[in-house]
Amino acid sequence: MSQKKNITMRDLAKELNISTVTVSKALGDKEGVGDELKNKIKLLAKERGYKHNSIAKSMKEGCTYNIGVIACDQFISDNDNCFYWKIYQKLTHYLAKQNYTGILEIIYLEQESNKEMPNMIMNNKVDGIIILGQINEEYISAIIREEIPILFLDFYNNNFEMDSIISDNFYGGYIATNYLISRGCKTIGFVGNIYSTSSILDRYLGCQKSLIENQMELNLNWIISDRTNIREEYCKFTLPDVLPEAFVCNCDEVAFYFIQELNKIGLSVPEDISIVSFDNFIYSTLSKPKITTIEVNIDFMCEFAVNNIIKKIKGKDYSKGRNIVNSNLIIRDSVK
Repeated sequence: MSQKKNITMRDLAKELNISTVTVSKALGDKEGVGDELKNKIKLLAKERGYKHNSIAKSMKEGCTYNIGVIACDQFISDNDNCFYWKIYQKLTHYLAKQNYTGILEIIYLEQESNKEMPNMIMNNKVDGIIILGQINEEYISAIIREEIPILFLDFYNNNFEMDSIISDNFYGGYIATNYLISRGCKTIGFVGNIYSTSSILDRYLGCQKSLIENQMELNLNWIISDRTNIREEYCKFTLPDVLPEAFVCNCDEVAFYFIQELNKIGLSVPEDISIVSFDNFIYSTLSKPKITTIEVNIDFMCEFAVNNIIKKIKGKDYSKGRNIVNSNLIIRDSVK
């Protein structure tokens, strides 16, 4: 049986009676070809089963067309209910649309402490890096010294002038607390280690702004930690003797387990204590009751991140600064 011939750009050019250069520009989304002709060329390429030779292209241009995504191990669990797995999946989706591949590398504590660079950087396998979630400052400094385009996603660090894309955590904390107050809650606490990540701290500060505006105080005994530090898994909640009427939890997963902890001591949500959290992730709907939450726009954040890192790769001086993506309140059953 004869092997099927691979379709080349020359074949496409001959069929359309145009130059190979025009076909190359159209398939590479470069200037110099009108939209109508470009679409015609792309449609024919798809119909004829044209396969883009990415290896030859990368060798010629000195690019890998790979983007690295690195995250600390405590942010990436082995189950499908991991928030950052969801973000990584969205990133690969939008990278594929731009003809890039996303490569995930998990950074463990020993690597971070010893400032061991990710293999993808050491082996020149990627053109740029997206750091997903908070990571040690010294480790960030070590990566920066490798002089590779970098983007922070879902966190920021004021000690680095680095492009970052975050959800509007401060305003989210503010509207979550305002909602609790509007429902009659007079005493409100916060669940989360405010020293752990920039996201948790901003959510707490937004909560504080709402309380101050409403001439209410946040009792320090009502700030309940969910972990000891950035590198620790969730810890056992230590509840005070007297509890407030409501809590703002720093994420849906924490709220899910916090509700279970309240149930163990005979308290019901929302009858005894109201709960609002963040992310609008799977835990908010698995919970009984379903949790009122601040939705994080993962789709927009990931699409924005992909477009940004590719522009940084193509233009070394390109910078977009810190970008804040709007969030909104999803009302469910956890507030009385």
